[in-house]
Amino acid sequence: MKSIKVFGSLIKDSFHEVTQGSKAYHIWMAFLTFVMLFGMFNYGIQLDEGLSATGMTDRVSWGLYISNFTFLVGVAAAAVMLVLPAYVLKNIDFKQAVLIGEGLAVAALLMCLAFVIADMGGPARLWHMIPVIGVFNFPNSMLTWDVIVLNGYLFINITVPLYILIMRYQGKTPNPKVYIPGVFISVFWAVSIHMVTAFLYQGLQARPFWNNALLGPRFLASAFAAGPALIILVLAVIRKHTKFEVPDNTIKKISMIVTVAAQINLIMLISELFKEFYAPTHHSISAIYLFFGLDGKTALLPWIWTSISMNVIATVILTFHKLRNNFKVLYVVCGMLFVAIWIEKGFGLIVPGFVPGPWGKIAEYTPTFVEVSVTVGIWAMGAFIFTILAKTGIAIELGKLVYNKKK
Repeated sequence: MKSIKVFGSLIKDSFHEVTQGSKAYHIWMAFLTFVMLFGMFNYGIQLDEGLSATGMTDRVSWGLYISNFTFLVGVAAAAVMLVLPAYVLKNIDFKQAVLIGEGLAVAALLMCLAFVIADMGGPARLWHMIPVIGVFNFPNSMLTWDVIVLNGYLFINITVPLYILIMRYQGKTPNPKVYIPGVFISVFWAVSIHMVTAFLYQGLQARPFWNNALLGPRFLASAFAAGPALIILVLAVIRKHTKFEVPDNTIKKISMIVTVAAQINLIMLISELFKEFYAPTHHSISAIYLFFGLDGKTALLPWIWTSISMNVIATVILTFHKLRNNFKVLYVVCGMLFVAIWIEKGFGLIVPGFVPGPWGKIAEYTPTFVEVSVTVGIWAMGAFIFTILAKTGIAIELGKLVYNKKK
């Protein structure tokens, strides 16, 4: 009964906290609300017209929605990897970033689920993915594995931080015996959610572009570059607009994770390009289309070469210690790397896998205005959720939100 009372008090205090703030904060939240509503309006158009309102066809059946889903699974997985050094290895430098990382993981996972619903054509089809109730082809379908690991990961990333925050809200010290097992599970689960997502593509023998042994490791390397890069950018904003102290050493250590992951990702990319183009076969058509165009079809060329250029430049700059420790440079480079990997794991991965089609024809994909609007709306939803989680968590950490037993 007491736990329910404490939780209810936390919800009430949190609601009061997130409705208060500076003028800039209210403008930010109003902007996100407007973008979400605009995205919902366009989603209504998609529900009315069906998936014909998107740029997807019977030849290219995955597009912008699944591209973002694939990318965000990696962001969610990488964001929580700060948990291990903070809670288990007792590295104080990661303590200030760990709750931010877990908040990002929760927001990213909810965005993943939203993109899946958008891609399915409508929320009414969601029941098919529910075990026992729906047609849950477990363990034969990798999609069912993905449903299990994503929802399990979401549950862990809600319960562990919630326990820690509730204890601190009451002025108590969290019991390591309670949350440390969840931390270990979350770390191994973080790897599994991205590997299982990679297996969705990797196990499709009829799609040579995806049927690659390096795909799983590349998924992890790119995730551990993009996720912490986003955390650095978020921490920069928090340092500027809140009283929450984030030491320089915290950002420097996270930047080391980004650097090593970006270097590994680039090495794997070079290895893959060597395999495709040194001795090309008929299985290299997808890669040729992606990097050089094919039969006059060049829609992806500006995207992939922009991605590679930004990826190489960012990785080279991060490699130099002095440049990496210049925070102004670091923030720009992290933004470049984040966008580069978003393109690489989005259009650079999904669309080429459908080239050529069953009859050897090339069907190009271009997202429609409706697709882009829904996508931007879901990103706004993620930013809205994360802002609420971060503001509440920071208020508890700073001692602004404290449980009042007399209430």
